[in-house]
Amino acid sequence: MDSASLVTGGAGFLGSHVVDALVRRGERVVVLDDLSGGFAENVPDGVTFVQGSILDAARVTRIFREHRIRRVYHLAAYAAEGLSHFIRQFNYHNNLIGSVNLINASVNHDVECFVFTSSIAVYGPNQVPMHEDLVPAPEDPYGIAKLAVEQDLRACHAQFGLPYVIFRPHNVYGERQNIGDRYRNVIGIFMNQIMRGEPMAVFGDGRQTRAFTYVGDIAPIIAEAAFRPGAHGEVFNVGADTPYEVRVLAERVAAAMGAKPEIRHLDPRHEVVHAFSSHEKVRSYFDCPLDTSLDDGLARMAAWAKRVGARQSAAFGEIEIPRGLPPSWQTIGS
Repeated sequence: MDSASLVTGGAGFLGSHVVDALVRRGERVVVLDDLSGGFAENVPDGVTFVQGSILDAARVTRIFREHRIRRVYHLAAYAAEGLSHFIRQFNYHNNLIGSVNLINASVNHDVECFVFTSSIAVYGPNQVPMHEDLVPAPEDPYGIAKLAVEQDLRACHAQFGLPYVIFRPHNVYGERQNIGDRYRNVIGIFMNQIMRGEPMAVFGDGRQTRAFTYVGDIAPIIAEAAFRPGAHGEVFNVGADTPYEVRVLAERVAAAMGAKPEIRHLDPRHEVVHAFSSHEKVRSYFDCPLDTSLDDGLARMAAWAKRVGARQSAAFGEIEIPRGLPPSWQTIGS
């Protein structure tokens, strides 16, 4: 049996696009996904799909042994930064302990490279644009968990020689995003609200700034990383350069959907106000020919969203700390 690449979260949004890029390379791919945020139809034909959790250490070990896993692309995570304050135990189990299970198996099965999608959430409220040399200071449990995995990978490389590449993407959008998730992915939330006949919900005055990254611009770079030894041991920001205020984003999304921009302003929540990063480093290591404009990317995603239609936005069922939870997260879309 030929060796294979394992993609965790490969039935999800970014993960499924990384799977596509690996398949185009001719790689044999195994997907591990619990379908908590992904969809089985996102996995292309010819790819081995295992429905399961990275928290199941015994199953993870079997996958490595039975499929001769030599490259790992770890994209499985519950990436709700704001909500992570209220689901701390769930966050650390899924985003840290699950990652450790994969790292342990990678060391024990001589994996050639472990590619990890971290987040610019590790930076916290540092000066922008955020660059890889800044000292991380995450403000939320999600960012803390991501930074802990980064540090564990460095420790595993020092102790066991495990090669790794870390990417810090940000605000990724595009086809196959879970638009029914009310807690994350603001563009998907806006499109879903428009299709449900609801106003777009904006926390605070909408002057928060973010750079929004089209998925097709970064998935091929992430897929390529394991095959670039010169990039091993490095950390890369990856994503779009131009920041937009969230209120401007809402207007652009409405235009892409052919709708009137109706906005409902909610009470502000605790979040980093300005978050966008520099990408000089990733361009020096990888070919980055794609730079999809926001309007072009929104048009592509809007066409897809209209085809799949609105999705139900369910409340998270395992809130651990209800104090301070934004009321809108308990009521919108219920």
